[in-house]
Amino acid sequence: MLLWFSAPLAGEQIYGAKTPARDGIGKTYLGREISQVMGHLGAGWLERSDRERVERTDLLLSSLPVDDTSIVADIGAGTGYFSLRLANRVGYLYAVDIQQEMLDIMDARIAASGISNVETVLGTETSPGLQANSVDLIFLVDAYHEFSYPFEMGRAMVEALKPGGQLVLIEYRAEDRRVPIKRLHKMSEAQVVKEMTALGLAFEYNDNVLPQQHFLVFAKSSLEETNTRGD
Repeated sequence: MLLWFSAPLAGEQIYGAKTPARDGIGKTYLGREISQVMGHLGAGWLERSDRERVERTDLLLSSLPVDDTSIVADIGAGTGYFSLRLANRVGYLYAVDIQQEMLDIMDARIAASGISNVETVLGTETSPGLQANSVDLIFLVDAYHEFSYPFEMGRAMVEALKPGGQLVLIEYRAEDRRVPIKRLHKMSEAQVVKEMTALGLAFEYNDNVLPQQHFLVFAKSSLEETNTRGD
């Protein structure tokens, strides 16, 4: 079932401020405090040896709605853990990160592997640096909750999607206290739906395939005119 909500109007107050919680930056977006960013010094966490077993990253990759013609963007790609593993299933992949140090790690891994269909892209806090209507699928794994400007970045991501394109958001489940992740690094399904539909995206489904994370799928309208700017 598709759920639609109106995007915030121009000038509407969507950001707020509060006393920072532990691991938070004190800035709120639609009621959620934004978490601190894990920097490039945490790259080892992304490549930990038990990640596939604990998080079932293999199921995550196999569940992505892609084929060998898909143009995909991995936003917040970090060291390229997912980008390099997905490359052989898609037509072309943009690996986007805002930290040049992460892209340097990824570029070295791409060169060593001989992969030719992955391109690294240096984004900013407000844009992934992708052309409008250029990708079939955007996916973000445990990264969105750290975005300093989620509304601006969200609108830029929607603009980068082709009409009918999909956005897959992977976030640790805030509803499950058993998930051993700090509070601000988890999100509830309700909060994710609230934020994504505020951009004009339609909520399609939660795959519920992962042991610790939500697998939330959203779609961009296939119409020529989409409400991504709040007009």
